[in-house]
Amino acid sequence: MSVDLTPTITRRGLADRLLRRGPLEAIATTIIAAGVVMLMQPLSLTLYSWSFATTLFGTVMFTIVSKVRE
Repeated sequence: MSVDLTPTITRRGLADRLLRRGPLEAIATTIIAAGVVMLMQPLSLTLYSWSFATTLFGTVMFTIVSKVRE
């Protein structure tokens, strides 16, 4: 009887690697931080006016992503 000791290599697609909690939480956190920076900058009224929507989008994304698989 012989035992196969070669490791099994499982290929993961790009979507499987990106659609995980870690990278998506990092993206959501970056969006939230961008919204806060947009809120605090004194130069552009357009950036200021979009800051709440950006922060809200990042927060909702973070809430949804926290339910995604590890």
